[in-house]
Formats: sequence, structure tokens, C-alpha cells
Amino acid sequence: MRAAEPLRPDLARELIDRATKSAERRAKRLRNRLDAVQLGQDRHADHADAKVLRRILAEHDWPGHRLVGAEATRAAWSLALHADGDPDLQRAATTLLERAVQDGDARVQYWAHLYDRTLVNSGRPQEFGTQQAVTATGVELRPVRAPDSLDQRRASVGLSPIATALETVRRRLAQDHQAGDSATVVLAKVERPSEPRPLPRSAAPTNPPI
Repeated sequence: MRAAEPLRPDLARELIDRATKSAERRAKRLRNRLDAVQLGQDRHADHADAKVLRRILAEHDWPGHRLVGAEATRAAWSLALHADGDPDLQRAATTLLERAVQDGDARVQYWAHLYDRTLVNSGRPQEFGTQQAVTATGVELRPVRAPDSLDQRRASVGLSPIATALETVRRRLAQDHQAGDSATVVLAKVERPSEPRPLPRSAAPTNPPI
């Protein structure tokens, strides 16, 4: 059965276009292929992306599947995930995305990644272990609350065990190195099961304290 057309295909196109270009800019920055002028242009483009996402959130709440379709919802998530220079926007997006998940209009995995990102960016342990850092010695998991129960929390939002997830990241990174590309954008990846899952009531407060 064909998925229903989104209510706002114009917003969908804009979100997908911005997220695609944002990913391309991040890849170039990670490869150190930009001069000072280009870095300034990048910062301006990132600011423009954040401004557009803030406007969309203010006018429509989270742009979910019904409004913009699955691909554009993922694009909006990617823009919010990488808006590290605007923590207020990330926190607002996290709250609105949580509501969309509860309404069945977005994937809980997107919320888990974004929620973890806001926690890490505020200097707090993450909840679901979605945020890793690529160091000289390999892939390291950012600090996690209650590590012993991490896999239980991950399972509650449809994520694989942390050992499996880290091994997947390490394999991907090794493949990219072999291909001559050391600039894998690890944190842009999200694990997705075959079917969406509801937000578990025990995963976090209704209004995350971020």
C-alpha cells in the first residue's frame, strides 16, 4: 500500500535539501577541506538551518510523518541533532519530538538519539548510549547513566544491545578508512527497527529535565 502523501510537500523538500547540504558540509569540515572563508560560510549556513527549523517548530510543532513524510521527518531530526550551537533549539525540538512520538507521528529512536544529545551537550550522562566519540584509539561511548541497565533501556526504544551497536560503528569506521575516507559522521546514524515503537513511559519524564 502506498504511503499517504504528506500535507506539506514544500516543507518536506526544504527539510531534505537542508539536511543533505548540512551533511555534506559536516563531511568537508571533518576532512579539513575548508579554508577560513568557507568555514565562515558554513557557520552562516548552519545558523540559517537552525532559524528555519525553529520557524517550522513554532508554526507546526514537530514536522512528523503526516505533515512532511518519513524522509523529511528524518531530515528534521538530523538538523536538530546537529544544532549543537543552539542548545535551546535542541531542547525545544526534543520536547516536541517526544510529543510526536507519543502521537504515533515520529520514531522513538529519533527521540532517543536527540534526548541523549541534549544530555551530553549539557555535560550529563546519556540515557540510551546513542552518542559515541571517535578517538585516536577507536570508538568510545560517551558517559552513560546506570550502565548496568543500559541494554534494558535501549530495548525499550527498539535499539540493539550496546555491544552490537558499537561493533557496527567500528566496522563502518574501518570500512570508511579502507575506502580512504576517515570522516565518518558516526553521530548522524540512527538504528531503526522494522516497525516504529511507542515511547516507553519509563524511559524518561514526560518533559525531560534538559
